Amino acid sequence: MNSTTVSILAEIPEALHESLQVYLENHSSWDQDRVFAAALSQFLLQTGEGKTPEEAESYRSCARVYLETLFEQSKSY
Repeated sequence: MNSTTVSILAEIPEALHESLQVYLENHSSWDQDRVFAAALSQFLLQTGEGKTPEEAESYRSCARVYLETLFEQSKSY
């Protein structure tokens, strides 16, 4: 993926963090950044409408990030 990355600091419920840790322990090709990128892009895809040209471009960008994140084998972003 040829894009700029931005760091985000977020607080999440402890139960969600524990579930994430279990997932990462069982899926060595994933890391926390990859999970968050996939989850956030999927959320934006599910809630986006793309009615204006700007929204449509944003929607396509989210779709691209989501698919690239799902199918990458190693961290490249």
